[in-house]
Amino acid sequence: MSALRVLAKILGAVPATIAIVGGRIKVGLAVEQLRLLARADSGTQALKTSRRDMAFVMATGRNGGTTVAGTLLVADAVGIRIFATGGIGGVHREGERTMDVSADLIELGRCPVAVVSSGVKSILDIPRTLEYLETQGVCVTTYGSEDCEFPAFYTRSSGSKAAYNLTSATDAAKMVHMNRALGLRSGIVIGVPIPERYAMDATEMNAVIAQALGDAERKGIYGKEVTPFILSAVSQLTRGKSLESNMALIKNNARVAAEIAVELARVENGSSTPAKQSNNAKVDANGVGAPVS
Repeated sequence: MSALRVLAKILGAVPATIAIVGGRIKVGLAVEQLRLLARADSGTQALKTSRRDMAFVMATGRNGGTTVAGTLLVADAVGIRIFATGGIGGVHREGERTMDVSADLIELGRCPVAVVSSGVKSILDIPRTLEYLETQGVCVTTYGSEDCEFPAFYTRSSGSKAAYNLTSATDAAKMVHMNRALGLRSGIVIGVPIPERYAMDATEMNAVIAQALGDAERKGIYGKEVTPFILSAVSQLTRGKSLESNMALIKNNARVAAEIAVELARVENGSSTPAKQSNNAKVDANGVGAPVS
């Protein structure tokens, strides 16, 4: 996380990690607070916090790590226009039977905030997720993928297409600005493929994910515990390769989001020159953010 904060600053954006600490929403964290949230002991362990969990976590004075949905809610409230994450949640495999659909998709339909990610987590049903996002009025675009091939987190291709492709931070910033200017109360998903050198083999990953999903079902893992369980299992089955890929794609997404945030500040300030750090872009390092209003 510290490396992402430094990267954002170098690119001209301002780090503003979102979380809940001691029952209070924080937009921008000190190093000590980041370390507190990273601890796994029962006294300080951060609860996975989406919209439904906000009131409980805050009322009981707990620590919370916000999901994409939780981060969207806070970002929209404080005027952050864009942030970065690894991958968004979505429709789970066999979701038509289990009705397990991430709240991230609902919140994207409510909050006019752009999310830069490496697509939908590859353990999910990506085609159905994209269909659901369309129903929610969420624009899905790739970034730097001429054929609009939507990324699948660990791999550069999911076999599904996005509606559009953006080729520059300036174009992305203009789109984020126009989404807000039009009064559209829905977000944008910007899919950035994982850097090629860190991409996993699709066939290998599909086999590993299938094994992890089977383990989760046999152990009765369900609800919000499914994703962390499977990601941990995938890391073990790939002997840490997937974790290395995860770290690489998060860093790349933070870079792209910071570049877009700085351009967005320039667009919204009506300037033809790059925005200065002191007057411009806020970065949420769950993600990377937006102009300070």
